[in-house]
Amino acid sequence: MKNIFLLLINITVLTAQSQLPLRQIDSIIASQINETGPGIMVGIVKDGNIIYEKYRGLANLEHQVKVSPKTRSNIASTAKQFTALMILELAMENKLQLEDDIRKYLPNLYTNIEEKIKIRHLINHTSGIRDYVELMSLQGDVWWKRVGLDNDDVINLLEQQEDIGFKPGSRYSYSNSGYVILAKLIETVTDQKFTDYSDTFFRKLGMNDTSFIKRYMGVIPNKAAPYSDWGYGELFHSISVTKTAGEGFLYTTLKDQLVFEQAIQNATKDNNQLLITSQLPIPSSEINSYGFGLKLDDRLGRKAVHHDGVTNAYNTQTLRFPEENLSIFIMSNNGNIRSDNLADDIAQLMLPKQEFKVAYDAALLDAKNSKELYKCEGSYYTASGYLTRIEEEDNKLYFLQGKYLRLGLTQEGNNTYHFDQDQTQKIRFYKDKMTVFYPSGKSFTYQKTNTIAASPEDLEALTGSYNNSELNISFDLVLNQDKGLHFSFSNEDREEEVTIFNRDDLLAGENYNLKVIRDKYNRVIELKLSYDRAKNMSFKKATNLKFQPKIQTDIGSMQVSTIKSADGTSSDILLTANYPNGNEIFFKRLGGSSYDKASSILATDDGYLIIGSTSSFGNGNYDMYVIKTDKDGKQQWQNTYGGFYNEYGFSGELTDTGYLLKGSKQNCDNNTDINRKCHSNIWFVEIDKNGNELSSSLLEKITKT
Repeated sequence: MKNIFLLLINITVLTAQSQLPLRQIDSIIASQINETGPGIMVGIVKDGNIIYEKYRGLANLEHQVKVSPKTRSNIASTAKQFTALMILELAMENKLQLEDDIRKYLPNLYTNIEEKIKIRHLINHTSGIRDYVELMSLQGDVWWKRVGLDNDDVINLLEQQEDIGFKPGSRYSYSNSGYVILAKLIETVTDQKFTDYSDTFFRKLGMNDTSFIKRYMGVIPNKAAPYSDWGYGELFHSISVTKTAGEGFLYTTLKDQLVFEQAIQNATKDNNQLLITSQLPIPSSEINSYGFGLKLDDRLGRKAVHHDGVTNAYNTQTLRFPEENLSIFIMSNNGNIRSDNLADDIAQLMLPKQEFKVAYDAALLDAKNSKELYKCEGSYYTASGYLTRIEEEDNKLYFLQGKYLRLGLTQEGNNTYHFDQDQTQKIRFYKDKMTVFYPSGKSFTYQKTNTIAASPEDLEALTGSYNNSELNISFDLVLNQDKGLHFSFSNEDREEEVTIFNRDDLLAGENYNLKVIRDKYNRVIELKLSYDRAKNMSFKKATNLKFQPKIQTDIGSMQVSTIKSADGTSSDILLTANYPNGNEIFFKRLGGSSYDKASSILATDDGYLIIGSTSSFGNGNYDMYVIKTDKDGKQQWQNTYGGFYNEYGFSGELTDTGYLLKGSKQNCDNNTDINRKCHSNIWFVEIDKNGNELSSSLLEKITKT
């Protein structure tokens, strides 16, 4: 009898201990959700069993309807795992292959892209296809305002895109567009509407109250309405007027989601290969951090499978810890809370305690033992071209990204520092790169560049209009009176200030990263604009391209131009020195008896180099023409470069041994036939400081005549 009594005491104690975290979870939820405010639904599955199911708050504020097991809420991007699951099932049924190019099924997409855009690239966001959300925002008509927006509208927009943000498989960039394309691909393969096919798919999973949106004004029984105060202190109903499906807009109940979580946890026992595979990285993928519509990076120091979702005021979080056989699912119609943070708080109560082990990459230890010292300051780029700057101020280094991120660094040893805001994150500088080390063992490397600061001439060369034909939008860059660069879209009234990081990297406002693209002659011909998930959009310069006929000097500026003779039978090169207000200091007229033209001027240590073309001197009709002057404009030497046909000089730059001249060189198939065929190539000529030719090289053809 005594033993039975002790056993009952032990069972009571164990039961009380197991209930303790659940009561704490109740308290956490109650602290964030008011019974009279927008609601939340939380469920936990452990070892294949539902151990917690909580409903709190209201599904509808107007009619004071409480959330309940029947309530259906929009789980936003958490829906992506189901679209990916349908694709995976079709692959397992040999109705498609994950290695297939999407153009096999949708031939009107990205017809100019030669590389394969594989189905698996869409699934794990490595396709390079830009997110339609950002594309529509750039057009000035954001997606959530477009009444009746559906998948066909998105596909039509994507069919107008001639390029993608990066080579497929080369990097990760989250894209809702990819999942709209997957939904369209499912329609093509199954010959069914995506919403009809997915309804059947969910019924097979036992999820009878789950379906993608069909009509934006359609009635969804027991639907939770989304609410948020959007920072105004007063709750508003966030109305949806769109009906895209596949990337989100999946309405479901907590009951259905817990049925699915049970199936995931029981997949191995049930030998469900579809569900087992869906929780793993995609075979042959270039990345392992994102799989079949699911994030696969660690969470809370543990192996995890998870995804979050936010649409308007709807938010949700799926969080699975496969080694602990624990799943947490949260969905809410309350835009004032963060489901992902709440899921982490709950997980920390449910997971067994573990001591975090610091395990830096071994390269950090090697770095600490280095005796060499490297220059840390400079510009560094990620593999995707994103810029980070290291700058020194008051004998302290700072890690800078964008316009506002500024993190202090404290030195630990030779070339090794830690971040002030988190001393566990270390940064190591090398001769040509830097690496950030994390205590988890992960590291991230940035390559150093020798990109120089922007000069006043660089800023002037950037001014002009830039057009993107895919979206039919353009923007202007203008210099104001204070020589500040400003940016404005053609479809917006506002003007953004441009932050100049260096001559190649700009930031317009807070959101638009601009990368400068120049031609072989160093002229600005294009800007690549990246806006969040829309990477490297091409905006071609629409204004007249110029070389560099004007440069700044200590006393003002030096400028070259071409002036014709009074009778128009010849031309000379005019060199002028000017005060800052534009008034002339002196001028020099240079050239010969025929036609001489100036393209650009280059500052040297002891004077100036003028690059142009001449028919007064040389071997043919026109030759590349270079004049060297001192600082007072007095000619020191001149030389020509070229042969029988036409050669033109356009620009130049300093080298260690002299100068590199850039121009064009003409070649023809004969010297006499008036109908002869000719073409011109980009031509580089290397000369020493006295104008003697050292070497020359021809690049690609640029014209045919």
